[in-house]
Amino acid sequence: MLFVTDPERTPDPAAIARRLPRGSGIVYRAFGAPDALGDLTAIARRTGLTLLIGADERLARKAAAQGLHLPERLVHRLPRLRARYPRWLITTAAHSPAAVRRAARLGADAVLLSTIFESRSPSAGRPIGPIRLAAIARSAPVPVYALGGVGMKNARRLLASSVVGIAAVDAFRT
Repeated sequence: MLFVTDPERTPDPAAIARRLPRGSGIVYRAFGAPDALGDLTAIARRTGLTLLIGADERLARKAAAQGLHLPERLVHRLPRLRARYPRWLITTAAHSPAAVRRAARLGADAVLLSTIFESRSPSAGRPIGPIRLAAIARSAPVPVYALGGVGMKNARRLLASSVVGIAAVDAFRT
């Protein structure tokens, strides 16, 4: 599981992070407010969570994060980042099969494919649905997480989809 932060929809990410099971991850997206990271670094370290920072290399270094998450529009930065930080886990967003393949070709460790179901996210596109998700994930050259409208009521529909996990904002809200 990947908990994706959003300052509007998850104003207290530390409370959510404390409830995540060991082995889960946090994709912290600062959206211009890097000081809002708060206790997430300490919580992640103490509870065995992987911390990825969204699109902010400097903040990822400062937070001693395990890596970085790039929006699809910044995937071109991946080769330079991989060369500079070979031990980092680097994930990217993807909104199409072509974007999944490009991310893999450029060296992504995994992609967050969206939008799967109807979503409240302002950036959500038209949902691809679980059947198309399954086809994309099966043929993907990189691990795929399902993102976008995924929650307790519909996550079971993804069990046979070949995704490695789910990524969500609202599903983890307190």
